[in-house]
Amino acid sequence: MVQAELSRIVIDEEKREQVIVLKEQSGERILPIVIGINEAAAIKMKLSGYTPPRPLTHDLILAIMDKMGVRIEKIVIDNLVEGTFHAKLYLKNDAGVKETVDARPSDSIALAVRTSSPIFIEEHIFDKLS
Repeated sequence: MVQAELSRIVIDEEKREQVIVLKEQSGERILPIVIGINEAAAIKMKLSGYTPPRPLTHDLILAIMDKMGVRIEKIVIDNLVEGTFHAKLYLKNDAGVKETVDARPSDSIALAVRTSSPIFIEEHIFDKLS
């Protein structure tokens, strides 16, 4: 696995696409992922420091997790199937029980930026893109 960081968010109004670009921390490879407008907005709001007056979906999920004693250990972009990226949330509760949950990369990254959780990309993803 390769640890990555969110490099930038690109909004292309002409194509009506939002792209998050992940960059490996110890190298130059990048991973662009097309995401939905709501997820792009959720990520941008958090990065800009804006706090909405009421919790948005990702904030609500984290509030529920917090009440239940669950935290995100990491997220992993782990597969690319027919042009669609897949991700997993690696969770741990206060008792030390670990669980893995399937998630979209966009939602995973929206949660990661809120919790400062590390982001990883499986090496074979880069191989599929070359």
